[in-house]
Amino acid sequence: AMAERIRIAVEGCCHGELEAIYSAIGSFEEKHGSKVDLLIICGDFQAIRDHSDFESLAVPPKFRQLGTFHKYFTGEVVAPVPTIYIGGNHEASNYHQALPYGGWVAPNIFYMGYASVVKFGGLRIGGLSGIFKHYSYEKGHFESPPYTKEELRTVYHCRQIEVFRLLQLQKSPEIFLSHDWPRNVALHGDMSYLLRRKPDFEDEIKNGTLGNPAAEKLMNVHKPKYWFSAHLHIKYPAVVRHPTGEITKFLSLDKCLPRRGFMSIMEIESEGGGRVLKYDQEWLAILKSTQSFSRSTRKVVEFPNSSSTERFDFRPTEEELAEVDKLFGGDYTIPTSDQFTTSHIRDQTTNFVAKLGLETTYPIPEELDEEPEHISGVQDNEDEKA
Repeated sequence: AMAERIRIAVEGCCHGELEAIYSAIGSFEEKHGSKVDLLIICGDFQAIRDHSDFESLAVPPKFRQLGTFHKYFTGEVVAPVPTIYIGGNHEASNYHQALPYGGWVAPNIFYMGYASVVKFGGLRIGGLSGIFKHYSYEKGHFESPPYTKEELRTVYHCRQIEVFRLLQLQKSPEIFLSHDWPRNVALHGDMSYLLRRKPDFEDEIKNGTLGNPAAEKLMNVHKPKYWFSAHLHIKYPAVVRHPTGEITKFLSLDKCLPRRGFMSIMEIESEGGGRVLKYDQEWLAILKSTQSFSRSTRKVVEFPNSSSTERFDFRPTEEELAEVDKLFGGDYTIPTSDQFTTSHIRDQTTNFVAKLGLETTYPIPEELDEEPEHISGVQDNEDEKA
């Protein structure tokens, strides 16, 4: 295949400001007379469908804002650019938990699940949702709505199972996304600038605790060409030179506010391929071979290592890849969804699970049964604005 250039827009924290982000892309396209092919959002997306979703969002009541996602959810407006995103620490967690392996949250807007690898136009993009907290890391995904106060926070903590799976990839994705920064990546950029803007980070940087150690490990193993993050609300580039000579260009972006570095538009070379979102064959094989670790326990989930008697290396074998190819009939295009009632959202997960032949899966929350209220009284909620 011919090398192609794909123009991607990368945005930091979205905080429900979808309309503003698409409008910024529109201005870029007008000014440069060229299309953006894909928008990537690095978390804090806030897929708030209506006021009832606020119960599942870890944000104090006075800062709750409906945002503009609901317009895309109801189909009133359609996302003008294919959009993919990972979860952060301010999310409609109830909605996300119905799509643990990823799925469409609105037409043309795809959530990557707890973690996944997808392909777009020949680019492979890996993503890890959530932020790192050591006390949650080794547990299963035990939370389910309605959330306790504790679960409202732990539900967005990333887990070892997802990182274990991402470490099994033999071919590294060109692009990796995490919400919080890989630990120690700050050291590879202009530190004096960072500390001038964010003096509070100094201690964490000094004692090596700024960032996500699991993401650091993924970066060191996979050495992707690009790594995009958000969370710390500052635009910050860094260049990580790996001992092997490869280079990872790191870029963190700000939240979507006027005059802030919240978006970067760049062209990336790819092997070419249709501009549609596809599943990644290797990732599917890993999901299938590691399904027994998809647990919803509060206990520590034990992983085999090289001294265990059971299998510990889940890098996909030729047989496993062939089996996935057979199940998907060689077509990895992610089926689109044009209906977003609660049962349709659930169906995305159950259909995926059935197609891949998973027997052990994450439970889909039961609480989704009531349909979201239709948004009509948006204008009378001005007092809820922060």
